[in-house]
Amino acid sequence: MTNPEYLTPAGLHHVPGAFTPAVLVPGADLVFLSGQVAWDEHGNLSGRDHLAQMRRIAQNLDTALAAAGCGREHIIKETVYIVDYHPELLPELFTALRQGVPAAPASTLVGVSALFAPGVLVEVDVVAKVPAR
Repeated sequence: MTNPEYLTPAGLHHVPGAFTPAVLVPGADLVFLSGQVAWDEHGNLSGRDHLAQMRRIAQNLDTALAAAGCGREHIIKETVYIVDYHPELLPELFTALRQGVPAAPASTLVGVSALFAPGVLVEVDVVAKVPAR
């Protein structure tokens, strides 16, 4: 099996030594993304509400997945962490997350009391199947 490729795509903020934004496993044609939050490329939090943050997260997912040669339509598993979760949030958040996606992937939603920094309301990590090249 080929060694994993550790990807740090331009346009995504990342903290060297703390995490790698995306790890591509070539032999399995899978890419694993670290939890994406609503950071811009400089590490500034974008949005103060759940929906604004999810929209930025979707942009970040697009950037990370493109570096591995795929898109959100290739996501096979998602885990969504939400601070202060209320069921009425779900339709808007999943619409923003899955825009243009033909079928919903396997999914887990976890309501949490806090994420790693104040103001961060949503975090999403995914696994995607990279199409044959």
